[in-house]
Amino acid sequence: MRPEYEDLEDGTFKAIITVAPYQVEGQSITRAGARRAAVYEAHRTYQHYNPSYQLPCPYPDEFTDQDGVRWKRMSTIMRATMGDYMFTDQTDENDYASIQQMLNWDVRPVSSL
Repeated sequence: MRPEYEDLEDGTFKAIITVAPYQVEGQSITRAGARRAAVYEAHRTYQHYNPSYQLPCPYPDEFTDQDGVRWKRMSTIMRATMGDYMFTDQTDENDYASIQQMLNWDVRPVSSL
């Protein structure tokens, strides 16, 4: 179950994991991030066929990333409309991102709060 990688024209990477008969893909700005995105998609695919499966969150509820940005997981009700996590951008305004966006951006926790 080793991923195969493709370098995309926009400078990002795609990881492809194949476990017959399934194939999942993940895309990110780094190979490691693409691998993590593909593994998350594998979990989502498994949940699709097994609805009682609890999809694990790849991030803690609150953490700081490598750039010093603080992230906080939104409540279940807020996730449907706003996004999975809230963070403060460079202009000191709150912004929101889904887990898929965070994996695409290769957000990595440095410390849990």
